[in-house]
Amino acid sequence: MIEIVDEAPAHTGARELLLDRAFGPDRHLKTCERLREARLPALAFAAMDDDGALVGTLRLWHVAIEGAQSVLLLGPLAVDAACRSEGLGARLMRQALNRAAVAGFSAIILVGDAPYYNRFGFSGDLTHDLDMPGPVDRARFLGLELQPLALGTARGLVLPAGFLDPVCTEMPQFPALQGYAKRAA
Repeated sequence: MIEIVDEAPAHTGARELLLDRAFGPDRHLKTCERLREARLPALAFAAMDDDGALVGTLRLWHVAIEGAQSVLLLGPLAVDAACRSEGLGARLMRQALNRAAVAGFSAIILVGDAPYYNRFGFSGDLTHDLDMPGPVDRARFLGLELQPLALGTARGLVLPAGFLDPVCTEMPQFPALQGYAKRAA
């Protein structure tokens, strides 16, 4: 049976390998990465199989948006190919949405496949007045309000927020080491 747990530092290597397999080597070039880089996630979950292998991951990140408070960015969500079509992604989503709501967050935004995320209540209607810090497919830019009207007055550019990752911020300014720190985070 697959168990969903809070992500731990020991999961880092397996998580990064899973994300590389799921999204390819260019995943760090995506616009959402600008909001995540050098930051610590607000919430992070790992799906572990009976052998203790990481087979799924989902993280949420603090973001700042004018006219909204306590908003999270969801992603990435990835499930190992051997475990797809078993509902694990949906279990990770329910865990994340429940924990975010209990923690008092007001809304979640993401860039993802609308037909998949619509079933959890995400809608493109909630992000019409928002912009990302780079190119984004508007049909994939979605929002979910955990509290009524949480995104009703939200406007403008989505900005990174939350705690900086000390691993990334304390690295010397050597480009090769900075890339290593990003991959390790």
